[in-house]
Parts: sequence; structure tokens; C-alpha cells
Amino acid sequence: MKTSLVLLITAIFFILLSATTIQKKEKVIQINIDHILNARSVTTLTNGKLVTWTMGIDGNGAADGYLTQSSSLFKGDKNPHALPDNPLIPATNLHPEVLLNYNNNDSISNQTVAVSGKGSFGFDVPSSRYSEIFLALTSSEGASQIKVEMHYTDGMESKSFEVPDYYRDIQANNPNYCYLVHDLAKWGKMNNMTEKNHHNIDLLNIHPNPNRILTHIQIAKSEAGYLVFWATIGVTVIE
Repeated sequence: MKTSLVLLITAIFFILLSATTIQKKEKVIQINIDHILNARSVTTLTNGKLVTWTMGIDGNGAADGYLTQSSSLFKGDKNPHALPDNPLIPATNLHPEVLLNYNNNDSISNQTVAVSGKGSFGFDVPSSRYSEIFLALTSSEGASQIKVEMHYTDGMESKSFEVPDYYRDIQANNPNYCYLVHDLAKWGKMNNMTEKNHHNIDLLNIHPNPNRILTHIQIAKSEAGYLVFWATIGVTVIE
């Protein structure tokens, strides 16, 4: 009798554990934003030649940009704090893996969305319930104020965020922000290093409602600050 009771309790435990595991199962989606990219903010080393950034990360796009590791080494920089040659940034305990849009094999395509002054942009996401949506961002010339509209099949939700200046450190346990790439240098128009470290690409978690089906995200920026949008990543809730 005792053996049967133990077996029954064990079976119930594993059934509940299995159900909990299924409920918590998630999938990471790299959301395609190719159609809204309007700037090249990263110098690449393509076919043995530097392809210089055209609209960078500072000075309303005119002052400085980032370089890939190979580009910086090609310029003779020692121990450069550059973007990795592989644009797929690995996952950490704070965020999933993130694919950025630069590539050393591509000398033509745009890599980022640059917004100088007041402006807005938007993109569709695969219709799903999301537990997390991350936006990869930099703001220079101070912070940028943004309003994020999340369009669901049953209505819209709006949230406001401040994107910190990309030189500013993010405090540990920040509920919205973490680093995607930390402690980068920046380079001028001649791919000359102008500051050797301390610049970042930040990740903002906009915390979508996981109980609603998300279809579209719209982002509006106020006048102050210069904003660069790099990528977006979603974590879907799988039934």
C-alpha cells in the first residue's frame, strides 16, 4: 500500500513538473528590421579594404562611428575595444543572443536606424505572445526620450523610456537595461580612434504583456539626443 502511494505521488510530481516546463518553454526570435535600416554606423574590413561608416554614433551621425575588430587592427590600433567581427553577440544571464546588422563581408547594406532630432520608426513582429522584447540602442549628446507603442491584436499599450547616453554606466539590477556590448572605443571620419573605451550598446527590455498577441512596435523619439537603433530580439511564449 505504501509503495503504491509513493509511486502515485511520484507520478503526480513528474506530471506537474512536465506541465510547468511546457508552460515556461520559450523561443528567441531575431526580428528582421532590414526594411527600416538607413545608416552605416560601423566601419568594416571588406575584401582587404576599409569601408568607412557613413552615419555614425555621435555628433548627429557626423562625428564618430564604431569599427569591427579586424578594421581596428588593420588601422594599427593596439588592444582595440572594437565590435567583434562576428555580429552574433552571445547570450548572457541578462539577455538572449542578439544578431546585429553589420558584416565584414558586406560593403553596401545599411546597418542601423539613425534618428537625429524628433522622429519615429516602426516594424512588424511575428504575431505571438512575448515574455520579453529587447531593443539594442545607443544615445549620444545626452539621453534620448522615447515612447514605445506595442500594438496587440486586441489594442495598444504605450510606455515611455529614457535611453541613457552611451557613455553612461548602467547600474546593476536595472529592471529595464543591460549592456549588449560594453566598453567600446569610437573612431572619427578617418577611422582614427578618438576615445579608446567606455562606450556601449545598451539593451532595453520593453516588457510586453505575455498574455496578449503582439504584432507591431512603433518608436517615437523627442527632439533631444541622437539615437541609433541596432536590432530587436523577441522571446516568445510557447504554449
